Amino acid sequence: MDAAEVKRVCLQFPGAYEDFPFGPESSVFKVQASGGKAKMFALCALDGEPLTISLKCEPELAQQLRAAHPQINGAWHMNKTHWNSVVLHGLEDGLVRDLVEDSYDLVVASLPARDRASLAWKGLAGG
Repeated sequence: MDAAEVKRVCLQFPGAYEDFPFGPESSVFKVQASGGKAKMFALCALDGEPLTISLKCEPELAQQLRAAHPQINGAWHMNKTHWNSVVLHGLEDGLVRDLVEDSYDLVVASLPARDRASLAWKGLAGG
């Protein structure tokens, strides 16, 4: 997966947008419902080599992913219990898409009910 595809995947979700609070070299992908508070679900230096993205993850799954994939580690400068750093080289695009979607879902699940409803969010299991 290349940088353009990472950006496309991150921006496909309702309420998702790109921001640059840490400077122009770091794309921060956030979700925000109309009138609600914005929350980050992905962080990526799109010009980085290797291309790496930080994503929120359930703690138990984060440990399993780190054990199964050498490209996945605790995210630097983030809470390593809840955030993974994912080097995209060598990972299947489908896995990366799933990890981005899981991160988005975890962040949206933490929003107030009115914000989740305004995003037409279907829930963690897509139901």
